[in-house]
Amino acid sequence: MKISERDIGRHHLLRMVLEERLTLTEAAEKMGVSYRQAKRLRKSFDDNGIVGLLHGNQGRTPANKLSDDLRSRVLALSKERYAQFNDSHFTEMLTKREDIGLSRETIRKIRREEGIKPKTRRRARKHHKRRPRKVSEGLMMLWDGSPHRWFGPDVEPCCAMAAIDDATGKLVGLFFTEVECSWAYLELLRRVITNHGIPASIYQDRHSSLKRNDDSWSIDEQLAGRQDPTQVGAALEALGIEPIFATTPQAKGRVERLFRTLQDRLCAMLSLEGIKDIARANEYAETFVDEFNEKFSVAAAETQSAWRKPRRGLDLERVLSFEYDASVGNDNAIRFDGIVIDIAPGPGKRSYAGIKAELRQLLDGSWCVYYKDKLIATAPANKIVEPIRARSRRKGVRAAADSRWVYMASAASGNSMRRSGPGSQIGATRIA
Repeated sequence: MKISERDIGRHHLLRMVLEERLTLTEAAEKMGVSYRQAKRLRKSFDDNGIVGLLHGNQGRTPANKLSDDLRSRVLALSKERYAQFNDSHFTEMLTKREDIGLSRETIRKIRREEGIKPKTRRRARKHHKRRPRKVSEGLMMLWDGSPHRWFGPDVEPCCAMAAIDDATGKLVGLFFTEVECSWAYLELLRRVITNHGIPASIYQDRHSSLKRNDDSWSIDEQLAGRQDPTQVGAALEALGIEPIFATTPQAKGRVERLFRTLQDRLCAMLSLEGIKDIARANEYAETFVDEFNEKFSVAAAETQSAWRKPRRGLDLERVLSFEYDASVGNDNAIRFDGIVIDIAPGPGKRSYAGIKAELRQLLDGSWCVYYKDKLIATAPANKIVEPIRARSRRKGVRAAADSRWVYMASAASGNSMRRSGPGSQIGATRIA
């Protein structure tokens, strides 16, 4: 039997009523009950003493008490099949897959009483001013890549590329690749445009695939008053997408929080499904995106979507590709990084020898050659490697004399960039 301070206080007031030192009306007011309830309490006190003031449910087993069998089953699932799941995610899986409908707070109490610690510990965050969401879906997209051991500690890390809509928090693109690189960003953009449309702007960090971070200026760039964009930057310009560069991780907090959630929930789901490779993970990603958006997306302030459909006649494959300048030799062939692309005669058996052509490698690895916006040659696919900006300098001249894209593979990985020295851009190499 547990007697509370309230029960002791009521006992004292009712004793004063019995001793006629206090009226029942005054006692009711001090106890915070009605006069009729005070009469009931007085009768119960007269009949049973202080025990009559206790709540009638004391000592009874609660009707909603968790059975020992159910508690044991929940703990077994928590320690075995769902060991990587946080409290909320574990609660969802119990409802969805195990037909166990318990609240998150109940699950949390069961786990903590058993000594199971929370998956992540929350620490106090520094103050940052909140940026209001855009009012319409498609006005702003945030994208990034996250290298992580997505398939568990026993599998080499890979990179998840993801894009999220700012207005709704909807995951609009997700896939796995080996590393974060230009190809990955272009492929992510292709998927977003195919499934949703062209966003008005993209909020992004200063990764070297997205922004020129070097101080190299060619003569043409100096005359134009701006540096040429990266391959991804050129694609954004061609599509009329405004790039917005964040200066701190907190500035793109929504996509940072997205990856925290993905590293928590997606890793747990991949482990639950027994997925250990990129191919199967990309197949599962579509299912996960639908479930994620159903739970976490919100309605935009305005229902009118700002996603823009590609204009009729736009060659999206050409826009979302790697562009290089190339010269056609006297034998009507382009030689580029060990490959030779023969160009057939033009109209009237015209020769293309000596012209400057536009050479593009598409996202599937195949090659196309354009002259005055006309396709004049193609070549089979080969491995895509990260384009690297080369800088050549003449002796005695401190400013860069030339700046151009070259096709160069890293010694470590065909899809990764190489650092040329302290303070230089990742992916830039200096040619003397």
